[in-house]
Amino acid sequence: MTKVLVEQGWLEGEKKELATKDGHFYSFKGVPFAAPPIGKLRFKAPQPPIPWEGIRKATQHGPVCPQYDFFANKFVEGSEDCLYLNVYTPELEPANPLPVMVYIHGGAFKSGSGNDDFYGPDFLVKQGVILVTINYRLEVLGFLCLDTEDVPGNAGMKDQVAALRWVKSNINKFGGDPDNVTLFGQSAGGASTAFHVLSPMSKGLFQRAIAMSGVPNCDWCENFEPRERAFKLGKQLGSDTDDPEKLLEFFQSLPVEKLVDTGPCLLAFEEVLIMEAGKTNFFVPVAEKDFGQELFLNEDPFEALKAGRVNEVDLMIGYTSEEALFIAGLAQPDFLARFENWPEVLVPKKISYNVPQRKILELSKRIKERYFGKKAIDENTVKGFVRFFSETGFTYQIQRFAERIPDQGESRRYFYLFHMESERNLFARRAVTEFGLAGASHLDDCLYLFHANASFPLKVDTQSKTYSLIQKMCMLFTNFAKNGDPTPDTSLGEIWPEFDGDANYLCIADRLVVGGHLDSEMMAFWRSVYEEAGMEF
Repeated sequence: MTKVLVEQGWLEGEKKELATKDGHFYSFKGVPFAAPPIGKLRFKAPQPPIPWEGIRKATQHGPVCPQYDFFANKFVEGSEDCLYLNVYTPELEPANPLPVMVYIHGGAFKSGSGNDDFYGPDFLVKQGVILVTINYRLEVLGFLCLDTEDVPGNAGMKDQVAALRWVKSNINKFGGDPDNVTLFGQSAGGASTAFHVLSPMSKGLFQRAIAMSGVPNCDWCENFEPRERAFKLGKQLGSDTDDPEKLLEFFQSLPVEKLVDTGPCLLAFEEVLIMEAGKTNFFVPVAEKDFGQELFLNEDPFEALKAGRVNEVDLMIGYTSEEALFIAGLAQPDFLARFENWPEVLVPKKISYNVPQRKILELSKRIKERYFGKKAIDENTVKGFVRFFSETGFTYQIQRFAERIPDQGESRRYFYLFHMESERNLFARRAVTEFGLAGASHLDDCLYLFHANASFPLKVDTQSKTYSLIQKMCMLFTNFAKNGDPTPDTSLGEIWPEFDGDANYLCIADRLVVGGHLDSEMMAFWRSVYEEAGMEF
């Protein structure tokens, strides 16, 4: 056992063997980084962590946020007292402070945690970095917006900032360098990372960022009339009021299970969207109104990008080769019929909320033609279905975001396409075996960075080709974390050139391949869709 003194008191962690059986690391789990957001603190910005007396055991994860786990298809009770992080370090007293990587989990802002059942540190700490994983409040608990001083929105994002501040103040006690922090995340965690690149509240808390398969402008991250949606939820749950203070009191009085997986629709077409993977999120980050509070973000992300209001950090960003393979299991007749019957749901949410219905119908015909030709959307066109969700849920939006990151000082940008394939591509498996599709799915890349201890306890054979892929992936990410350059030399086979707006990316596969103008035809199509809608692409 081993002890560390942080600002709030003593922690007792443990020394653990790597999954590869060729080394050890130090583990500190369930470390509180903010006060429990319970009672009258429900929905509000996080408060500073509470000190403790004596020695606090740090060998078990803290509770997860209450949530509906859509992979397990069940409600997970967890606890509202969920603001905990985990620290894993290869050394407590290194000769020189170690680079730090802080990971934000995905889950559509609705589910997940930083626990090692999926995000085990073994592969990354072996590369000489400290890994920190965090929890944050999810769905309504983290993203209710009443447009008031108490509940302006973004509580979940402010949880993440609180975790970063804790790291800044305490990571040196674990052998880490507080001035060399890389923030990274996947899916909603990738979008969160990109939000932090824009947020004035996050400035100075990290030096590098890796946004994996998610950005603020993805369809599933778009908000619409968040205050009105909050009142609609109140009515749905039994409070018909137009007073935000009364609504807040009502929400704070409810048992937490009433607030999970609610889906309050404001418009008729959302009743269709709520069953549509990739467009179901109603409680997400927002542009806050200024009531004198500390603002996470008070403008549309694209407006911040256009104005150059971006934190000066190095950025790595990208997506997998076929993001939506993981939803192939949804391709059942009843589900696919929704798209055939109401093709207007093929149109991006941002457009749907802002242009006339006649134009939406015109655009839906163009989109359906691109992905399905003259065929019906049914079990015979699953390949087009997956391609549609890959491109509209992730890829073109990620490129849109990356293209707008301004050149700033010495900061660097890198773009990637992840295309590794092995038995670790578990999320693509059903699509590959049942539908004959191929590629790397959303989430598959995580299994080359993390050892999933419980969720997917895959054997780690250090002599296998798969393990060489794991090492390659981890080296790219940790090289970037160490000095801002993922390929400082040719030891991985290629030098990864910086992204220059529309060219220069790295395909991360069995071997690294440099390319240019990734998915340019797709980008041209979606640019024309936005232009026809009269909206900026």
